[in-house]
Amino acid sequence: MFSITLRSLGRQVHQQNKSLAPLFTYSKNGLNTEASFDTKPFKLHKLEEGPSTSVTLSRQDALKYYKDMQMIRRMETAAGNLYKEKIIRGFCHLYSGQEACCVGMRASMRSYDAVITAYRAHGWTYMMGVDPVGVLAELTGRSTGCARGKGGSMHMYVKNFYGGNGIVGAQQPLGAGVALALKYQGTDGVCLTLYGDGAANQGQLYEAMNIAQLWKLPVIFICENNGYGMGTSVDRASASTNYYTRGDYVPGIWVDGMDVLAVREATRFAIDHCATGKGPMVMEVVTYRYSGHSMSDPGTSYRSRDEIQEVRQTRDPITGFRERMLSTNLATADELKDIDQEVRQVIEDAVKRAKSDKEIGLEELTADISCNPIDTRVRGVTAFDTLSHRRLGPAVNNH
Repeated sequence: MFSITLRSLGRQVHQQNKSLAPLFTYSKNGLNTEASFDTKPFKLHKLEEGPSTSVTLSRQDALKYYKDMQMIRRMETAAGNLYKEKIIRGFCHLYSGQEACCVGMRASMRSYDAVITAYRAHGWTYMMGVDPVGVLAELTGRSTGCARGKGGSMHMYVKNFYGGNGIVGAQQPLGAGVALALKYQGTDGVCLTLYGDGAANQGQLYEAMNIAQLWKLPVIFICENNGYGMGTSVDRASASTNYYTRGDYVPGIWVDGMDVLAVREATRFAIDHCATGKGPMVMEVVTYRYSGHSMSDPGTSYRSRDEIQEVRQTRDPITGFRERMLSTNLATADELKDIDQEVRQVIEDAVKRAKSDKEIGLEELTADISCNPIDTRVRGVTAFDTLSHRRLGPAVNNH
């Protein structure tokens, strides 16, 4: 069922992307400095109007979005290879195919807005300010990782980024809590709370939505619908697959998550809604993951290779965006090739660091567990075997 729906959607989007000619451009030095496109229409729930489907893109932004998406794609490829080499251990969930989601959302965020997501967090970690070395070294358990190698794939943090959370759906009420903190501080900051279609059936999501609506919390509940919750298609897991309507009394919006510009505009619209005291919003971004659910999942036992290949050919967020840039003369093929080479070199250097940098010592086992611990004794193997808590660095996101 999902495969048939996906192929139909893919053909529709592919045909539509062909027709997305620029509405107007301005030329400078042989290259256009700006172009305007039409996005796929948004679907609305309990909203009288939504974002404009006419999107303006500057050359500067276009180059940045392209580079960011390529950086995430190549970084995830490197992570997959390191896992196969058994240099990365434990859980590892790749974001390949979903790059337009985090890049588009980040483009509309303000410096003081917050993000919390699930365990597919590498791309978001990079977009929130951690360089590829900090991401890959965290995956390999090195001291140069963003959490000094102690968090691994699912637990990365940086300013205004509250992780990577390993428990399915656990970030949903936490995101409402972050939004409460932002409101309590008197700012107009908004918390983007992301979860997958598999976690959309968690009861705690609806508890969080209820309190967020009651208290008018500035939180966007974002369902990254990649079609499969682990190995179960959305049609087999959810009685209603219109996730943007699942908030009932909470307004919602459906977005083509393979279009970085559509995601950017929808996020800007949602942030404006939440920041002006109107309460929460649900946003469904329809996307696709090329890899399996995790590295232990080949990703081909519940879907065909033809399905994956068709998405790559008709809906790939990077290829589609590249075609838009070239067709509107926002960039030259040589420019984009230079970006590709630069990204490749950055990731190659980061991989070398992630392999060679030192691991932390055992003395850091009990370091930085708490921000301000009342009792600095940490239980060891038994209650009678205690260790001492150590404070090495400043607490991230300690307000």
